[in-house]
Amino acid sequence: GSGHTKIIPFLLADIGEGIAEVELLQWFVEPGDRVAQFDRVCEVQSDKATVEITSRFDGVVDSLNGQVGDMISVGSPLLHVAVEDDGSAPTAVAAAGGSSDAAAASASPPASVAPTLNNIDDTEDRLHIPQVASSFPDYGHGGETTSDGQKRAEPAKGKALASPAVRKLGMEHDIDLSTIMGTGPKGRVLKADVLKIIKAGEGPVAVNRPSSTSSTASASSQSSSATKSSSSQVEIVPGEDTIVPIRGYNRLMVKSMTESLQVPQMVYSDEVNMNALKAVREDLKPIAAAQGVKLSYLPFLIKAASLSITDYPVLNSSISAADFTLTYHGDHNIGVAMDTPRGLAVPVVKHCQALSILDIAKELSRLQEAAHDGNLAEEDIAGATFTLSNIGAIGGTYMSPIVSPPQVAIGAIGKIQRLPRFVGDTDEVCTANIMQISWGGDHRVIDGATMARFSNRWKNFVEKPMSMTFSMK
Repeated sequence: GSGHTKIIPFLLADIGEGIAEVELLQWFVEPGDRVAQFDRVCEVQSDKATVEITSRFDGVVDSLNGQVGDMISVGSPLLHVAVEDDGSAPTAVAAAGGSSDAAAASASPPASVAPTLNNIDDTEDRLHIPQVASSFPDYGHGGETTSDGQKRAEPAKGKALASPAVRKLGMEHDIDLSTIMGTGPKGRVLKADVLKIIKAGEGPVAVNRPSSTSSTASASSQSSSATKSSSSQVEIVPGEDTIVPIRGYNRLMVKSMTESLQVPQMVYSDEVNMNALKAVREDLKPIAAAQGVKLSYLPFLIKAASLSITDYPVLNSSISAADFTLTYHGDHNIGVAMDTPRGLAVPVVKHCQALSILDIAKELSRLQEAAHDGNLAEEDIAGATFTLSNIGAIGGTYMSPIVSPPQVAIGAIGKIQRLPRFVGDTDEVCTANIMQISWGGDHRVIDGATMARFSNRWKNFVEKPMSMTFSMK
């Protein structure tokens, strides 16, 4: 830079929970862009959550130190920025959500860090990165709100705010940038915004082995339909093995399931008659809808689990085998396993013992939307004391759910089937809506009799949902 400016590295701060590296999902800036404090710089994904990184100073972006899909180590430079030379400290620390960690400010990049970090896998061997909520999924419906409640940007009037590179990309594809709702600061049209429009015009984009390595081709191949499951984002070429890195939520699954190998697992299964709950839900759906809540069976099943935990608190405990201690948790923080475009996520409905069924439905709706859009925060997925998996929403009846330490119990809910059942001790047959439930337990803590009694209590609440009102405080 000139005598009045200097180039400083913008370091990735420690974002907590022992996370050593993050995956770069998308840039919100390009070299030459001017940034101000609290402007979004990029979006990254740890094993547990998606985080937006914001600027802590004013300046001009000099260079970006990574491409979409790269793994960036904590303490490494995310980008270099030209700032006014006032004799201040030579580095800035990029912190999640604009909040900085004072301890992280002292972090310095390893001497061996190259300008492009960890970019060892070729584009064709990289998992597709699904578009996230910041890429305006409701394009064409101006004035809508985003998932965080903020007003969605309207398309720019007149000349759009965009960098020369983005304008050139728009011209190449005959796209009027003023018709695009920019997702950057002050409505700036970003490269990702234009690529989304290009992709929408081309239809579904396959995961190609690109013959061209142009930035447009490679960036376009990075975007993917958020409706696909994470396992279907890789093109398998017949006769060839394909190696892809394990990233995001899938890395967390590898870690937690590896830990679960230390646990002696037990499974207890039963079937539940859903006739009464089906009727109650039908009665309450319009009331919930009036409050903007879509009422599924899951909030009832979560509340029934919380009420049953009150009677059998050992299922809401965690074990420290080394200390031979058991911690009984005062809060019922129930994790709900969800299938998301980025893999298995387990967001947590906190304090279920203090929530009504409608409260749980509202929180569940918020978590489901955030999980689908890739916007789950760290606090949304931390602190579960018990887990339910609604695998029946996809299919299947009985399952063998695996406990995730340090939790000691998990339930897997099967699909509801219309089946014939005898009425009491008579020979009369009636139609029953039957759902299977499979409980997994850590046998070091829970024995079969305790699990059976807990399951019977939960089953009683579900089959006679009005009885839940007797147990609620």
